[in-house]
Amino acid sequence: MASDADWAFAQYEKVRDALPTAKFPARSSQISNIGEVADQFDVFLLDAFGVLNVGDTVIDGAPERVAALQAAGKQVFVLTNGASLPPEVSLAKYRKFGFDFKQSDVIASRDALSVGLAGRPENLWGVMALEHSKLEDFPVPCVRLSLDSDLYDKVEGFILLGSAPWTEAHQDMLISSLKRNPRPVMVGNPDIVAPRETGLSLEPGWYAHDLSHRTGIKPEFFGKPFTNVYDLALAKVDPSIPRDRIAMVGDTLHTDVLGGAAVGVKTILITDYGLFAGKDVAGYIKDSGIVPDWISTYT
Repeated sequence: MASDADWAFAQYEKVRDALPTAKFPARSSQISNIGEVADQFDVFLLDAFGVLNVGDTVIDGAPERVAALQAAGKQVFVLTNGASLPPEVSLAKYRKFGFDFKQSDVIASRDALSVGLAGRPENLWGVMALEHSKLEDFPVPCVRLSLDSDLYDKVEGFILLGSAPWTEAHQDMLISSLKRNPRPVMVGNPDIVAPRETGLSLEPGWYAHDLSHRTGIKPEFFGKPFTNVYDLALAKVDPSIPRDRIAMVGDTLHTDVLGGAAVGVKTILITDYGLFAGKDVAGYIKDSGIVPDWISTYT
């Protein structure tokens, strides 16, 4: 587990050069919930962790807020860096939480990764993944990495998908193998941390930046704040809708707000759940220069 929001913020700032650049408003406006600005938008892109749920717990009032937006004729999408679960499992989870989403409403970094993998020349990929991640869904041959050091040297590329089973020993084997034989590394979840009921978990982005620092290899990232996943989401939106009528809603500055601003949509930072729960976000905004259009207490 990561220590706290201050630690996580510092880690994101350390890798700022690897993240997209964007223009931001001079200041943020304060609202209590996103319903207060619903009339200004036709489309909402909602992060999952910290906006809809924290770990396996739904956020109070979030299903009702989403239902109200949908009833008002808004397009509402989930735009998540949660890459471990296949699409149908993710959809079932959101429906269990009480959200009325269709499969086409859920866009994950896993989807952007699949697009990026299509046509790759490597014959076999070693994957950081959960046992139930359905690696057979990807358009390339994959094998789940274990603590078998020979396996790391056998594959021709690596995919960082889900870090729940990953340990220091796994990471050391990966780095040693990459030092012996540099190969491509593709990251299906750029998050450094994610909010859980018991704190912040270390995510694939943390391990990707660690191996980059230790080997000099530059991973290829798929998911927020990188534009590839936003491109998938925006392809589902009527192109006549201007970008300033689209809102990205999330709990992080370096993924949700930075990524949304980088593609020219408006941004709303949620503060009472997720990464900055219990924190005054003003200092983080000032220190990073990542300024959301709105700061909202709740979804």
